[in-house]
Amino acid sequence: MRRTTQSRTLAAVALLALTVLGAGCSDQTQPPSAAAESTIVQPEQQDAGHRRLNQLVGEWTGAKSTFVAGGTAENPVRREIVSRWRWIDKTGNNFLQEEAEGTVGGPPYYRLGLLGYAPTDNRYEWTTVDSVTPMTMSYKGAQNSGGAADITMAGEFTDPGILGPQLTGKTIPMRTLIKLESQDRVVMEIYFSPPGDSERLADRVELTRRR
Repeated sequence: MRRTTQSRTLAAVALLALTVLGAGCSDQTQPPSAAAESTIVQPEQQDAGHRRLNQLVGEWTGAKSTFVAGGTAENPVRREIVSRWRWIDKTGNNFLQEEAEGTVGGPPYYRLGLLGYAPTDNRYEWTTVDSVTPMTMSYKGAQNSGGAADITMAGEFTDPGILGPQLTGKTIPMRTLIKLESQDRVVMEIYFSPPGDSERLADRVELTRRR
């Protein structure tokens, strides 16, 4: 009888230990609470500048024409790309991410971009990295330009040779123009202004919504 009582006691202690251990493990494996997850901002909570960018969200087919880096005004390099836009919810939906890639009609192409709206300056800002230029390309709109019909942003870069050897190492002013023509069509253009020359179209992408 004594052994039976001891066995029952040991079994009860072991069961209690397993219960405590199991509770500790479950605390470590439970998903984070809703409060710990990033908050997704709904359109009605966005300011007008950010809400306008909702038009870009989704997947697009892009007809891309490049007039530099192997292309010319008369004979651009043409590619078909897929462009995907989404809000980065962990930034509170302050920034859109674009990921574009394609191979048809030319060498493989890739671009990653971040597009945002700065309410304090009432302007749009755009930064990209791609498979053509070995540096970031950054653009900012003029102050209080956020309400214009088209989104225009300017910047500059040091030419690595895409405009020809005579301009390698030169500072090149540049401009991106985004035309939100409709829910199903967007045109994006990049312009360069080489020293001593007028502004020229460097790249155009015509986006048609897939979904």
